[in-house]
Amino acid sequence: MKYVSRLLLLAALSALMVFDAQLLAAPKKILVITQSRGFRHGPVNRGGKETCQVERVLAEIGKKSGIFTTVNSQDAVKSITRENLKQFDGLFFYTTGMLLPAGDPRDALMEFIKSGKGFVGAHSAADTFKQYDGYVRMINGSFAGHPWNAGSTNGFLNHEPSHPTVAMLGRDFIWKDEIYQYNNFDPDAVRVLFSLNMAKSKPQMPYHVPVCWVRSFGKGRVFFTNLGHNGSTWENETFHKHLIEGFKWSLKLTDGPSEPNPDVQALESMKAFALFAAQRLKLDEAELLGKMKAKAKDEKFIKLLRENSWKSRGRDMKLIQQVIDAL
Repeated sequence: MKYVSRLLLLAALSALMVFDAQLLAAPKKILVITQSRGFRHGPVNRGGKETCQVERVLAEIGKKSGIFTTVNSQDAVKSITRENLKQFDGLFFYTTGMLLPAGDPRDALMEFIKSGKGFVGAHSAADTFKQYDGYVRMINGSFAGHPWNAGSTNGFLNHEPSHPTVAMLGRDFIWKDEIYQYNNFDPDAVRVLFSLNMAKSKPQMPYHVPVCWVRSFGKGRVFFTNLGHNGSTWENETFHKHLIEGFKWSLKLTDGPSEPNPDVQALESMKAFALFAAQRLKLDEAELLGKMKAKAKDEKFIKLLRENSWKSRGRDMKLIQQVIDAL
């Protein structure tokens, strides 16, 4: 009997010890920057209150999940210093404009991430430091307009539903939000996780529009989602899960690949181009796409496709025709 009781006691003690490691760990500390030195978005406008919508939501989901706590700032010069950054595990940006002067403040920001910290950017984080190449290369792009406006409802393709940061979204989904397109986007630098589905979006353009991606940056991790212009997005529970998993991934609490996927991006470029060109030039979309797929390994063709379809912006049909003539 004593032996059985001892086994039961040991089993109970073992059960108590088998807690999720992240529940036992102290929450990570995140510096949240919501400063606007360009256009000020509604979700980061404090409007005389102590916190804006973004700051409030991040504090709430961080506490509820137990993953992180937040410290808020709308003064990057004051907050992003080598000394102050020592206390943080990660950074969050919903920002615009040139936040820091050249030199050490910007170096401190880049070195913080490269040292192994996490960076999470939402929406206009890609409309920040447009004249600072170091930041543009890190986040991998700069704002170049938003043909898909705040009131538009568009379709999205999830290229990797198994990735923890986007698993809650399903393979394809519909969302109402403002969607950017980008200058200085390098498909060989990031792993794009979901993109606009041109077949279910308006306007339809002949090029790939990535919306969420991840990358390794030095020893650090970068997670970016373009969603978040609309205040309604910030009150959406699915978006909360998307952000929480983005933080967990960037903080190395979960794993998921970050290796670039240019082949996936090239396929999306071909699909968008075929849809657009077939409609404008009265061509067979499936036949056109088939011919393009046959050229998928031709680096010169893929470069021509990306450059011409982007330059045309749906207006210069001569550039569109040059791609077709190259098939």
